[in-house]
Amino acid sequence: MNPVDRILLVEDDPRLAEMLTEYLSQANFRVTHAPTGRLAMEHIAAAEIDAVILDLMLPDMDGLDVCRQLRTTSDVPVLMLTARGDAIDRIVGLEIGADDYLPKPFEPRELLARLRAILRRRVDVRHLDAPPGAAAPAADSFLRFGRLEIDPAAHAARLDGVPCELTAYQFDLLLVLARHAGRVLSRDALMDLLKGEPLEAFDRSIDVHMSRIRAAVEDDPKKPRRIITVRGAGYLFAKVQD
Repeated sequence: MNPVDRILLVEDDPRLAEMLTEYLSQANFRVTHAPTGRLAMEHIAAAEIDAVILDLMLPDMDGLDVCRQLRTTSDVPVLMLTARGDAIDRIVGLEIGADDYLPKPFEPRELLARLRAILRRRVDVRHLDAPPGAAAPAADSFLRFGRLEIDPAAHAARLDGVPCELTAYQFDLLLVLARHAGRVLSRDALMDLLKGEPLEAFDRSIDVHMSRIRAAVEDDPKKPRRIITVRGAGYLFAKVQD
C-alpha cells in the first residue's frame, strides 16, 4: 500500500471524523476531513485524492448528490457510509458510481479493509493472470471485440468510438471479463481476479455493477450479447459479439 494514499473523509459527525482520521493516519493514509458536501466538492476540485469515504447524510446536501456530481469529473474510488436502513439508498449509490458501502455502526477495521480493497483493485487489475495455458497479455494490451474497444492504458472503453460511462470499479470488472473472454467467471473468481477482499458487500453489489456495465456496452441491456449471465454459474464475456 502506498504510504501516502490521500483520503477525503466526508463526514459531519466531528467525533467520528476525528476517530477515523486518527485511525487511518496510523494506517499510513493522509486524511483530509470535509464536514459538508460543499466543502467536499471544493476539495475534490482543488486537490488530487486517491479515495473518498462519503457519508450519505450530510447537513447541506445528500451524499448521493455529492457522489453523482463527483462522477461527472472523476473516477476516484468511493466508499459510502450509510446509517439509513433502506437498501434502496445503497443500490442507488452503487448505480450512480460508488464502489462499495458500509452501514453504520461499523468496526474501523472493516472500513480499513474495504478501503484497502477498493484501492488495491485499481492497481492489481493491470496484473491479472491469463487463463491456464495461455500467455498473459501485456498490462496495457488494447482489446477489441467487434464494435467494443477496451483500452487498459487509458482506463477507457468505447462502443462505436463513443466513450462508455463507467466508474473505475466498473471498468475493472469489464476488463477482467474481457481478458477472460469465453470463460464463465463466478463471483468468487471475479473477487480473486480483482485482488479484493472477499467481502459480503461485494457479492451483494456485483449484480448492480454488472447492470451498469451492460447499460454502457450493450445495444439492448435487457437482451445482452456481450456480458451473458450463466444461471447458477456466473458471467461470461462473449468472444464474438457482432
